[in-house]
Amino acid sequence: MLDFRPATAQTETDLYFSDQFQQSLATWNRKRLAPQFPDADWMQSLKNDAQMQIIEGEFLEHLRSLVQERASLAPTKADDFIDWFEGLRDTGPGQNDTLFPWLAEQASREDLRWFFEQEAAGEAGFDDLVAMTQIKLPNQAKLELARNYWDEMGCGNAKGMHGPMLQIVAEALDVDPTIQSTVPESLALANAMTGMASSRRYAWHSVGALGVIELTAPGRSALVAKGLRRIGLSNRQRRYFDLHAVLDVKHSETWNREALRPLVEEDGRRATAIAEGALMRLLCGERCFDRYRAELWDNATTLAA
Repeated sequence: MLDFRPATAQTETDLYFSDQFQQSLATWNRKRLAPQFPDADWMQSLKNDAQMQIIEGEFLEHLRSLVQERASLAPTKADDFIDWFEGLRDTGPGQNDTLFPWLAEQASREDLRWFFEQEAAGEAGFDDLVAMTQIKLPNQAKLELARNYWDEMGCGNAKGMHGPMLQIVAEALDVDPTIQSTVPESLALANAMTGMASSRRYAWHSVGALGVIELTAPGRSALVAKGLRRIGLSNRQRRYFDLHAVLDVKHSETWNREALRPLVEEDGRRATAIAEGALMRLLCGERCFDRYRAELWDNATTLAA
């Protein structure tokens, strides 16, 4: 069990984005969210979970501390807030990163394979995150999250489910993602999303984090799909990315109109929490992109030499 008490902000950043910390959180999340049976050690399991929830909370609060100043500038009036939120598409952390045009135009098959392996291992499962987040939300927002979830489920058609589509890409690229082979930045993104969705303390943050994925993912998905097409993946094999390049545009429009706007209209305090969650998600994404570029471009330079 982890028991870290860092002394300085820099030490906190080093700690919370370390392999040991993020692998421990990821392993715990995988175990605690898996369907299980009762066992004789359930009391000890609860004690362990409580300790890990404190550690998870410290991580989330550290992320909050990194974005609170910017989030405090988000308007609390609904119309102004939506304008601010949609502006994150261009001005948010990690947006328009040069990694993605490179993946589209220059990355080798092995580069794209490594990139996808990192992304897949850190994938928290958008459908499950939405399902956890919608618990006890006001009706209008709850209905929007339900529609989004239904799309993730292929509208009841197993062949249209988004999760299995991701597995098809994994099979095409011959990847077997593991926690141990994943960079901590990718694990941190998944752990942050899981932490916000699974704790009612961060429910509004999770709404913002999920909403900003819908807002910002289409452009990146289109570029990844272009790269996968260039190295020879079929329409079926790259369908996950082709679909999200188009579908998430509509999802973002309805999420902002049917979930974010009424939530902020009802209580302006939610705007700040939603903004924090969105920025926490984007910050984690930015750290991923920085790490991916460092790994992939350093490797490309070494091979060229």
